[in-house]
Amino acid sequence: MTTSRMNPKVEFYFRKAKKWQGEFEKLRTIILDTELTEELKWGGPCYAFQKKNVVLIHGFKDYCALLFIKGALLDDANGVLIQQTENVQAGRQIRFTNVREIVKMKTILKAYIYEAIEVEKAGLKVNFKKNTELIFPEEFQNRLDAMPALKTAFAALTPGRQRAYNLYFSAPKQSKTRESRVVKCMQQILDGRGLDDR
Repeated sequence: MTTSRMNPKVEFYFRKAKKWQGEFEKLRTIILDTELTEELKWGGPCYAFQKKNVVLIHGFKDYCALLFIKGALLDDANGVLIQQTENVQAGRQIRFTNVREIVKMKTILKAYIYEAIEVEKAGLKVNFKKNTELIFPEEFQNRLDAMPALKTAFAALTPGRQRAYNLYFSAPKQSKTRESRVVKCMQQILDGRGLDDR
C-alpha cells in the first residue's frame, strides 16, 4: 500500500484511536491494497468504489469490525459475516479482537472485499423487507390499550417514527427498563413528535 492512497481527512480517526489502533491500521492496509478509495463518512473511515460505499472500519467496546454495507448480498463462503441485530437488513460485519486474527484472515478479507466490489459493479441492490406490522413490547401495548389518546396519537405518527419508537421500546432485556422508556416517551407521542424530534 502506498501512502498516496491514504486520505488525509481520515488520518485523525486512526491517530485518535486508542483501543484498536493496530487492528485499524492492519484493516486499512488490506483495504487500500484493493481498488477502493478511502473517504470520511459518518465520522469514520469508509471505503468506496466509484462513489458507492462498500465497507467501513469501526470499533466497539469488545471488538472492531469491517462492516460490509451490502453484506447480505455476499456469498459468505467462510461463514464469517455477522448480522448485528435482527433489524439490520443489508449490512454484515466481520469482527476481530486482535491483529493476529486479521493477519490470519487477510486472504479471506480480500476475497470478501473483491466480492463486495463486484456487487457494486453489477449494480445489485438489497431488497428491503417492508415491516408493515409492528409487534409492540407488552409494556407499550398495555399503555396503548389503556389510553385511547395515546393509541390515536401513535397511529398518527409516520411509519418511520412508529418503527423508531418500537425499536427503542423493544431493545432493553428488562421489563422495568422497557416500561420506563415507554413512560418517558408518552408525552412526546401525545405531542405528535418522533423519538428524535426536539
